[in-house]
Amino acid sequence: MKSSLIRPALALALALGLSACGGGGKAEFTVAGTAKGLIYPGLTLSTNGMTITVNPPATPGADVSYSFPNKLEYGDEYNVKIDAEPAHQNCGFAQTYRDPINRDTAGRLEKINVIVECGIDLHTVGGSVTGLTADGLVMTNGSTGGTVTLLKGATSYAFGAPVAYGITYGVTILTQPTGLTCTVANGVGTMGDEDVKNVNVNCVANP
Repeated sequence: MKSSLIRPALALALALGLSACGGGGKAEFTVAGTAKGLIYPGLTLSTNGMTITVNPPATPGADVSYSFPNKLEYGDEYNVKIDAEPAHQNCGFAQTYRDPINRDTAGRLEKINVIVECGIDLHTVGGSVTGLTADGLVMTNGSTGGTVTLLKGATSYAFGAPVAYGITYGVTILTQPTGLTCTVANGVGTMGDEDVKNVNVNCVANP
């Protein structure tokens, strides 16, 4: 009689224990991460048949947490990809030991945290040059710093220091070439989504 009461109690305890462990199923993991430097909308990520859009934070410069809806089981592989970059930005994955951390196996680490790092697009400022028959022309971009020196016969140029999207630029002549006067057309503007190639320079001989 005593033995018959013990068996059901043990069975109940075992059932409760299995329930607490998820019914004996495999451990599950959420593919999640952090987006850093996200300012503009449009970032789309995907992995394991799932796609999500990561919106920029309400506070510019703040990190954004994201997660995919479906969980992976222990041992499942994931490979987070950037399907679309945000407007005016470029993004990539943080690296560990020279390898990007967007690909791994669920369960190797306690938590999955795929870090996406985004920066503002950069573009060059330049244009054409006409009439440069002497050396000594030096130009500057006062909004971003940096100069460019052009030699006799140059027909085009571009500043080595790029300008970020949305930042203004202002190109002026710092030093005139010997015996010439050069002027700049379209020297002031705001950087868009492509390289600026119309800040043109025209040089004429001094009277």
